[in-house]
Amino acid sequence: MSNRFRVAVVQNCAEREMAPSIAAIEPLIRAAAKDGADLIQLPEMATMIEPDNAAVLRKTVTEAEDPGLAAFRRLASELGRWIHVGSLLIKEKGASRVANRAFVIDPEGRITARYDKIHLFDVAIKDGHAYKESATVAPGDKAVLAALPWGQMGLSICYDLRFAALFRALAQGGAAYLGIPAAFTYTTGLAHWHVLVRARAIETGSYVFAATQSGIHAEGRRTFGHSLIVSPWGEVLADAGDKVGYAMAEIDPAKVEEARQMIPALRHDRPFQAPERLVPFAAAGE
Repeated sequence: MSNRFRVAVVQNCAEREMAPSIAAIEPLIRAAAKDGADLIQLPEMATMIEPDNAAVLRKTVTEAEDPGLAAFRRLASELGRWIHVGSLLIKEKGASRVANRAFVIDPEGRITARYDKIHLFDVAIKDGHAYKESATVAPGDKAVLAALPWGQMGLSICYDLRFAALFRALAQGGAAYLGIPAAFTYTTGLAHWHVLVRARAIETGSYVFAATQSGIHAEGRRTFGHSLIVSPWGEVLADAGDKVGYAMAEIDPAKVEEARQMIPALRHDRPFQAPERLVPFAAAGE
């Protein structure tokens, strides 16, 4: 790993149409680049949050046709920066569902890594909202490392955050950094976001970059915000709050090895037998 670098996590409020969302993100990317960011990360579903399932399938296009991907590749090349597109919804020819796909773009505008979200958000929350991501999105099945000039970054998307085994595998596979872009709901974010992001950093001794959406979206759906950059020791280095914008921090690659030397948990796995499923005691008289 080479010298220190600067990361910006961009926080936007995507609309249900791509064009205005892209137009709103572009000046944030430019501002982050002007502010010295070497790597700029965007949230999950950066260019469209569409709550209607039929509309999702109708509006989504292929990689070759996607205007957001084209815009971000152009900006990476123009600004000479790495851009991690947290995710876009991408249509695959012949498929009945779309991919929720992350992209890593190098300073020449080339796509160097892709990752399809593995764990899909099928939940019902007490705030009255229910989500069934699997109705429109086909899950991925492959963990992905992206090569950066400063080391490897493990890729993930939003709900993946709750599955610690994925991040352990990424770190043990060579990741010094974990990308966890998201569109966390307000209710779950308020309860769990900071705790889970810090936990993934602490468990693996990795930096975490976690850009997320923030604001009120179509049909009243609300995302939590608080895009984070967290150190390998679990310190919050940057928190974007709840407004559209970005947060930035300087990253020292040496801190990864320092944390992993102090607590070498990634080398301490031991085999164990899974517990047997127990039959509950029957109540008296049954």
